[in-house]
Amino acid sequence: MTQLLITGRAGRMGQALMDAAELAADAECTSTHEKGENLLNAFKNVDAAIDFTVHNFTESVIQEALATQTPLVIGTTGHSAEERQVIIEASKKIPIVFAANYSVGVNTLFWLTSKAAQILGNDDFDIEVTEMHHKHKIDSPSGTARRLLEILNEETNTSYENDVTHGRVGNIGARPAKEIGMHTLRGGDVVGDHTVMFAADGERVELSHKASSRMTFAAGAVRAATWLQDKPAGLYDMQDVLGLRD
Repeated sequence: MTQLLITGRAGRMGQALMDAAELAADAECTSTHEKGENLLNAFKNVDAAIDFTVHNFTESVIQEALATQTPLVIGTTGHSAEERQVIIEASKKIPIVFAANYSVGVNTLFWLTSKAAQILGNDDFDIEVTEMHHKHKIDSPSGTARRLLEILNEETNTSYENDVTHGRVGNIGARPAKEIGMHTLRGGDVVGDHTVMFAADGERVELSHKASSRMTFAAGAVRAATWLQDKPAGLYDMQDVLGLRD
């Protein structure tokens, strides 16, 4: 039985993670942490930690994970380049699953997006990405949308910096070749909707995933934590956990 530390227990994802651990056959939540409590104490006597709090707390979590040599699952998004580098460096010493999304369905969307981009390309097909989340989400685009863009960039020889356009307004002229559109919506209590569209003259292909419960993410994160138990130090994601690597 994998004994888990879950941080941010008062948050929506913290609550979902604890529920997911309770339902899991091979894991249990034996430690939790909330802001203001001693983090190192929370890391004692656990087999893995799961953190879905905020990006600027990640480094503190990593420090204690390194001190106790605890495998780590990071579900927080919105990290700066410097914060991502801290994660990369830590993964040289402990196993870390760092993923934009822990849903099995979304990771299938990642795989399908890669295959569709390989087949359709962006010479004849224009590519657009949309995402919608609840009104309380603080980062934009979502980590999942950003990963979709990274996949599209990799498969179409484009770059996030030069070829992704975030929304459009005004007299902007014709759509540039190779451009990938990114559109963010916020409102209500939407858990997470993501769509990748490939549009050509006469036809359109759309790949979509809609999440209606945070339990899809929480169950995936618990699965990742148990998967880490026999893994060497390294940086993994859900494609590794689910065996979707080509």
